[in-house]
Amino acid sequence: MLMVEAHRVHKIYELNGLKVHALRDVNLLIEKGDMVVIMGPSGCGKTTLLNCLSGLDAPTSGMVKIEGIPLSQMNDNELSEYRATRMGFVFQSFNLLPVLTALENVELPLLVAGINEKDARLRALSMLSRVDLEEWAHHRPMELSGGQQQRVAIARALISRPAIIWADEPTGNLDSAGADQITALLKTLNKANRQTFVIVTHDPSVAKTADRLISMKDGAILSESATPNV
Repeated sequence: MLMVEAHRVHKIYELNGLKVHALRDVNLLIEKGDMVVIMGPSGCGKTTLLNCLSGLDAPTSGMVKIEGIPLSQMNDNELSEYRATRMGFVFQSFNLLPVLTALENVELPLLVAGINEKDARLRALSMLSRVDLEEWAHHRPMELSGGQQQRVAIARALISRPAIIWADEPTGNLDSAGADQITALLKTLNKANRQTFVIVTHDPSVAKTADRLISMKDGAILSESATPNV
């Protein structure tokens, strides 16, 4: 089953009267359950592609479908609801609320979605256990290491049981040990849950764990290849 379809996607920005072609005729198919890594030099369009595929930004032309649904056919409210229920996001900067504990950060999306407090708390504790942080549930982000904070962010992204998780440089702020832990965790969750992961990264160790590696340059897909699972 296809999870993501991109057909002839272009993205053009206007900058000081000049047109900047951030994406050029991108065509991409991603199967359900795949772990796909997108790599390339800075400024090549990786994050722009991730934003257009996830509906955070709209392409200038072309079509993006998620689970067979064209994103362009959704209004803002429908797209926000779809992202909240069917997508998870992991960013380099963690984006945790500093005044909340790890547990409170993870359960927050459920509370916003109207899940009752007891069920939200139980699901959040279970998810923190999945990422080996149950003992740190009542600690605030400043009391956690970078790797632990990123695991909280991953737990938060997965708490709504999304079909697809988008990750932008998830190991970018971590040391090598922390990056290795996060990379292994993402692969384990991908295989255990059969959820689709699309990851933008500069980290070759992340790429080695992917099912497919997509290389970009100058806004276009340069090559695609299967990668050996390790």
